Formats: sequence, structure tokens, C-alpha cells
Amino acid sequence: MKSKKLWFGNPTLEELERMIPNTLSQSLNIKVTEIGDDYLKGTMTVDARTKQPFGLLHGGASVSLAEELGSLASFLTIDSNVFTVLGLEINANHIKAVRGGSVTGICKPIHVKGVNHIWEIKIYNDAGDLTCISRFTCVIFSKAKFLSML
Repeated sequence: MKSKKLWFGNPTLEELERMIPNTLSQSLNIKVTEIGDDYLKGTMTVDARTKQPFGLLHGGASVSLAEELGSLASFLTIDSNVFTVLGLEINANHIKAVRGGSVTGICKPIHVKGVNHIWEIKIYNDAGDLTCISRFTCVIFSKAKFLSML
């Protein structure tokens, strides 16, 4: 059975790449590599930018990858001329240490209806081992309401 396409319009990797300059994602070398019908996939290099002092992938870097994928996934489901998205809550369980190479996150929906979106992001090392699992909640606002909150 084919999964239902979640995205508003037909988003491309090139459109997402244009959003990355001068952001945390650029600093951490986070790249979205695939847009499926109901998932996003992205990678992050494990290097001096993303390691903690003990030489392992920093948990905060894993959470950054998870939040980036979840935020972008929510963004891709809305009409961005009318709405915007904001992260509300994120949690993560770090399962296996990573010393180098890269990690790949796969973001899939748990609940994408109304104003709350909940995503599951699983992060794997180069060997395909699960290293982190995260759940991210995003809230959808009208742009007018969002601007009035600033």
C-alpha cells in the first residue's frame, strides 16, 4: 500500500537548500538528502563541529538534526504564504555513541493534523545502527498571529 503524500505542493531539495545559509544547519553541516511521500531524510557530519569534549557526537547536535528535520517537515505541509511553524517540544533518547563519519536522520509523521504536528526522528550511524530516537512537536500559526506575538 502506497503512503499518502503529506506535502503542500511539490517541494524540492533545492528549495530547502536555499533556506540553509547563515543558520545552525549550515554551521553543523546538516543537509536534507531526500524528500519521500511521507518522510524527510537528512545527514550531519560527525566532526569537531558536532562532537563533545570526549570525542563523541554531542547529544545536542543529534537533537539539532532531529529538530531541523521535524521543523522542515512541518513547514512542507503548510501554505507558507499564510502559515508558519514553531517548535514546541523535543525529546531524545541517545542509544549508541558515534565517534566519526556521519549520521542520518529519518523523520516520519506520528500526527499531522490541525495546529499540532508530532514527528518521530530516528538517527542512524554509517553502519545503520540506531543511535538516537527523538519526538518533536511543532505548532502551526497564521503568519499574522505570529507577527503580532513578536
